[in-house]
Amino acid sequence: MSKDFCLLDEPWLPVRLTDGRVVDLGLREVFQRSGEIVALAETAPPSLVAQYRLLLAITHRALTRAQGHWRPADRVRWFRDGLPLPAVQDYLDHWRDHFALFHPQQPFLQVAALSEAPATRDKRKPWTQIALASANGNTPVVFDHAVDTQPTALAPAQALGTLLGFLQFTPGGLVKCLRDADKAGPLANTAAILPVGATLAQTLCLALHPSPRPGEEDVDLPAWERPPLTLAQLQGEPVPASGPNDRYTRQSRAVLLVPEADGQVRWLHFAAGWALADESHAPDPMACFRVGSQGLVRVGFTEGRAFWRDLPAMVPMPAAAEGLSSQAAATLQFAVALHQAMGWTVPDQPLLVAGLASEKAKLLRWRSEFLTLPTALTANPDKAAELREQVALAESVHRAVAQLAVGLLAATLPDPTSQDTRARARALLEAGPFTASYYAAAQRALPALMQALAHDRAEQALNAWQATLHDAALQAWDAVWRGLGRSPQALKADALFWPRLQGALKQHLPCHPSLATPEEA
Repeated sequence: MSKDFCLLDEPWLPVRLTDGRVVDLGLREVFQRSGEIVALAETAPPSLVAQYRLLLAITHRALTRAQGHWRPADRVRWFRDGLPLPAVQDYLDHWRDHFALFHPQQPFLQVAALSEAPATRDKRKPWTQIALASANGNTPVVFDHAVDTQPTALAPAQALGTLLGFLQFTPGGLVKCLRDADKAGPLANTAAILPVGATLAQTLCLALHPSPRPGEEDVDLPAWERPPLTLAQLQGEPVPASGPNDRYTRQSRAVLLVPEADGQVRWLHFAAGWALADESHAPDPMACFRVGSQGLVRVGFTEGRAFWRDLPAMVPMPAAAEGLSSQAAATLQFAVALHQAMGWTVPDQPLLVAGLASEKAKLLRWRSEFLTLPTALTANPDKAAELREQVALAESVHRAVAQLAVGLLAATLPDPTSQDTRARARALLEAGPFTASYYAAAQRALPALMQALAHDRAEQALNAWQATLHDAALQAWDAVWRGLGRSPQALKADALFWPRLQGALKQHLPCHPSLATPEEA
């Protein structure tokens, strides 16, 4: 291991090769072997997304340095034949000193000034300060029983992966050093969307943001191409991102790792970072948005909510739509543009969805999922609109059946007509398996629905989807009914609400054969 731990040479980035092996590689070798790497193999979702963003920023800046502007045909060639490796290697060599993790003047994505600043030079925090999966300070201990006064040793490679994920996903909140509080990282409380290809090279081509405009080649710079951050910048007002490269490498907190004699990390200096100002007109390229009570809100991970319910936010809106009900991630639009330039030769687009959910400064959960979206649904707004309608149908059926299930539960409790009783019944329903059972059953038919819509089998798709929703509703209802037992109150409630359930299903699912009248059948 080198004294400065250069990211170009030291093996730190976990990748999965085409033969199934998982190995750690340095940046130079990652790009050299990008055609035989299937994907990054990081297991922590925040760090995984941050590593892809780092590679995208390097790729974009390397191509910009080599040729300034590129055309769609160039991206098609790189997708099919591989990235222009000489340009990437030349770029990495040019900025080699700025990719050293423990560089004395400009350590990678850190602030060297913290070692001399009066507010931080004599204060050290355990490395768990930047670990989204670890307990530190007064956060609750679940699996991690380390204590702040005796942190375990962390290898430089692990410290780097931890730092990358933290800077992108840290929530806003108190920091009490240089500033009382600080803004959140670029992806705080966001489910980041990344289109993925068969190889790492293809993934980078799919998600690559457009080339800069002529004369603006040096406007959107990553952190390592900027001068070292100063205390004045850290104490200043939030600054808007100059573009994706800035967002992908923004130092949302000021961190300085303190290496031990053996090169491992136990301690660090920590302070408020170069705060990122909110810009509604320039959202993060990996964020999707859906309509909320006060306009569009970022799509994130909600406890118990299946992510496919936000599929409408990933497909294009019709051109004539009045008002936006959703907004797809720019990375999806970059991938769609590439597929269009290739003549729609790729039938399906796999998507990695990963991120961290938080509430204020409290970290709640992280998740990663894979979805496969037929490219026809991204190319044809009419087919996308049909998908929106079918997902909306699933939501409306759930709401209708859930309302009846609340009534069913309330009917078995004392004073069933009171508001307090209904509130209790609603809480019981939400705590039970009803919603999870319904959407899990519906999800099993989702791939077939999307493929049928993509291949112009709309009528077949509608009938099959309504049958699935019908069965999912009955399965969820049965889960509630079984929990009631067979008391007289439960049997009476069942006799009262079962016909209402059948009526609601017939109203929402008229195409399902078992719900049609003899004349309709």
